[in-house]
Amino acid sequence: MSADQTGRLLGDWLEDGPAYLALAKAFRALITDGRLPAGTRIPSERVLAAQCRIGRNTVTAAYSLLRTEGYLEGHRGAGTFTALPPGHQRVRTASQDARRFPENRIDLAVAQVPAPEPLLAEAVRDAACHVGKYTDGPVHDRVGLRELRQAIADRYTRRGLPTSADEIMVTTGAYQGWGLLLRLTAQRFDPVLVDAPTYPDAVQAIRSIAGRPLPVGLGPEGWDPELLVSACRQARPVLAYLMPDHHNPTGHVMPDEVREAVAAGARRSGTLLVVDETLSELTLEGPAPRPMAAFASRGQVVTIGSLSKIFWSGLNLGWIRATPSLISRLAALRGPGDAGNSVVNQLIARRLFDDYDAVLRERRLTLSARRDHLVGALRRHLPEWTFSPPRGGLCLWVDLGERVSSRLACAAEGLGVDILTGSRFAVEGTLDNRLRLPFVQPPDVLSEGVERLAAAYAAVRGHRSRPTAHALLAA
Repeated sequence: MSADQTGRLLGDWLEDGPAYLALAKAFRALITDGRLPAGTRIPSERVLAAQCRIGRNTVTAAYSLLRTEGYLEGHRGAGTFTALPPGHQRVRTASQDARRFPENRIDLAVAQVPAPEPLLAEAVRDAACHVGKYTDGPVHDRVGLRELRQAIADRYTRRGLPTSADEIMVTTGAYQGWGLLLRLTAQRFDPVLVDAPTYPDAVQAIRSIAGRPLPVGLGPEGWDPELLVSACRQARPVLAYLMPDHHNPTGHVMPDEVREAVAAGARRSGTLLVVDETLSELTLEGPAPRPMAAFASRGQVVTIGSLSKIFWSGLNLGWIRATPSLISRLAALRGPGDAGNSVVNQLIARRLFDDYDAVLRERRLTLSARRDHLVGALRRHLPEWTFSPPRGGLCLWVDLGERVSSRLACAAEGLGVDILTGSRFAVEGTLDNRLRLPFVQPPDVLSEGVERLAAAYAAVRGHRSRPTAHALLAA
């Protein structure tokens, strides 16, 4: 992390009181919020003092305090690196435990849309009528039915990215596609760049092959191209996992100029960009973002997608868009333990593509209304919480203003509400001041869920002015 980058991240950190305490507080917030990931080398005391135009003794005192607290490691002359004290390791939230909760439970943790009935039933009947054509062929299908791959390719072409069926491989969900790319490309201990925060299963997949996640923090406005390019140049990660469209969990959309800069930086470092587009078409307002692959040469970007966020996660169907040669290598990697793609599910998906635009229009209208409803409910009942309503996607990324989301999850579960804390989306278990709230539930469920969260938050803070849990659950 250069002095200029560190200075921009610190922002306007001066406040009343000793300057070294204010500087230590600013660093501590960056580290615990995940914007300065653990293991990041920061500028020396002399360099940072010059950058911030303060006395070196101020920086020395701040660094010394942070070392004592466990937020910094190393010594002068050997480099200084950010760290997390033992008490700040990943927190296991109550919603992950098998604890009891009331029967009228509300799920504000999972961001899944309901199946589009009766269209799904029609697609299942249509698949049953056509499956006979495939019963005499190979049982294991590791690339995908050509007609489905063509439908997926046509969708990319309509989005301004000319694609052929030979550039598509069907997978059992987007997660499997990411796992295959990791197994093919990354070796043990290889750095793999990820956003911070990011989708937790993406990090788990990296760790499952003994890879090394390399988190790059997102700021209030999203990606910092200098930080991303610097990370590519210095660490030379073999892969970078990015979600530039309606990012999960923050909702950010990467601007075109940042896409260009990231693509150029990755090309220079030899980094393969893997772009997760599972939320790309859920734009609720404004123009739809251009695909990341449109900003790079063919073969530099691999795209993974899924039907789960537009149609139904129960289909468990995703895909990879890549060059035909890479598709062939990925297909060969699917060994005996991978039975391939379900022919029936692929036939259902192929039928659903005929109504893709109609379903997408309905999803956008419904999600837009539910997003606005959740925003209104939060501003009425929890005005202390801050967030920026996203232009698309499925979730709000809420700043609680204090690091209590783990305790809030425990209190909320006692009121029958499941939530995901910010630490679930952090590589090192930080972000305990954050909460991800999906807006996929009906308005009445969202309203009740927010009321229960308000009661849980009041209990966590020790307030008594809000309704009690017993009163809410009896209502």
